[in-house]
Amino acid sequence: MDAPLHTPLSSLNHRHNQKPNGCIIDGVKAAAKMEGADKKKKGCGGRGLFENASFMKWGTEDVLGVAQHHPIPCCFAASLLMFMAVEYTLRMIPPSSEPFDLGFVATRPLHRALESRPNLNTLLAGLNTVFVGMQTGYILWTWLVEGRPRATISALFMFTFRGILGYSTQLPLPQGFLGSGVDFPVGNVSFFLFYSGHVAASVIASLDMRRVQRWELARTFDALNVLQFVRLLATRGHYTIDLAVGVGAGILFDSLAGKYEESRKMPTVISITNGGLFADAKKPIWDVLNASLCAEKGVGR
Repeated sequence: MDAPLHTPLSSLNHRHNQKPNGCIIDGVKAAAKMEGADKKKKGCGGRGLFENASFMKWGTEDVLGVAQHHPIPCCFAASLLMFMAVEYTLRMIPPSSEPFDLGFVATRPLHRALESRPNLNTLLAGLNTVFVGMQTGYILWTWLVEGRPRATISALFMFTFRGILGYSTQLPLPQGFLGSGVDFPVGNVSFFLFYSGHVAASVIASLDMRRVQRWELARTFDALNVLQFVRLLATRGHYTIDLAVGVGAGILFDSLAGKYEESRKMPTVISITNGGLFADAKKPIWDVLNASLCAEKGVGR
């Protein structure tokens, strides 16, 4: 007796009912069903909102090791809590009183000494003016002689924004200001208090010196800047906040000047004019390309 023949339809049904393929299909359906359930769960009441949050992966060692591996941010966090308590419990200075400045309190003995010795005050003012001239001379030297304009661009940025901020909020001249005819601005003329251009320009020059590894000169400028800082407080020529922001302004505008320089550096583009490409039909095109590239870079073949 002949064996029964399998029709094409029964053969097709047999292949689709085999276990491996059936498992795959069932697995895909199960995965799709789970994915739909997860989406439904996350969309319902936001219960899955923090499921993949970073803090959910923290362990005990991570929490306890924060202070060991990140001491500076931890100090900042502690200072934040401390100053929050100070800010909300400290009585504000009334409008009729002069501003409270901790730098003025710290330099009170030096202020008295300069007030009783006008000649000493004039000498220190003259030396400070010389230091300002050193800052200006170095910044211009880097551009005009060395061909590095970053410090000059930074100084232009800094003084422009100083003028805007200084005019926007004009602080009162501190009581007890000890002016001098040889101080800068020369002639004891009026000036913006916020922020200190003296300090910011010194920081800009010092940062440039470090970029070109003039370490000794940079350290000298930093030391002179600290002395300038103390003198300006002692003479009441600036509030403490003016000097502190001056340091930050020097760093900020030096960074912005660097970003400006980077934005002006265009990628090398090979530009070939029709005349240059077809002037000599016998010259290979690769020679023309090479000549154009060398001309762009300013080098020989």
